[in-house]
Amino acid sequence: MNAANLVTLLRLALVPFVIQAILDGRHTLALALFAFAAATDGIDGGIARRFHLATRAGAYLDPIADKCLLSGAFLALAGARIVPWWFVIIVFARDVLILVGAAILMLATTVREFRPSAWGKASTFAQSATAVVWMTRNVLNIPVLGPLSSAMLWLCAAFTIWSGLHYTWRGLQAARIR
Repeated sequence: MNAANLVTLLRLALVPFVIQAILDGRHTLALALFAFAAATDGIDGGIARRFHLATRAGAYLDPIADKCLLSGAFLALAGARIVPWWFVIIVFARDVLILVGAAILMLATTVREFRPSAWGKASTFAQSATAVVWMTRNVLNIPVLGPLSSAMLWLCAAFTIWSGLHYTWRGLQAARIR
């Protein structure tokens, strides 16, 4: 256990509080907690690289914390009727596709390392930004946030679908090589 992993665990620990704040309609608290938790994604990686604290546990925990935060937030936002369910289905379908693909690769090949791709990182960023815009829309009464949040939803859906397809392609390439 090190500082970088503790920051990742903090992000994971904040997930139920973000979800509860969304479901309780405490939009300012939800936004603040989510924004802080999302910021820790860059902080933990920065600490790990800067101080040479990268660990195998951190490599596993970081994407789990990201998925729990984003999936939990979008599930709560849909449950509170803030974002549409079709969007949450896209986010979850991509994650299930990646998990099933990784499991198949692990069972059928010698592949054991699954590095994030640039498209995966872009999708995570788009999902975080989309959640922030939608939560901000609930906090601030600024007319431009309505159309911006809708545009962000579609852009995020496109990034999410594309990154899922890209991971599928990478998985097929890895299966061919091994």
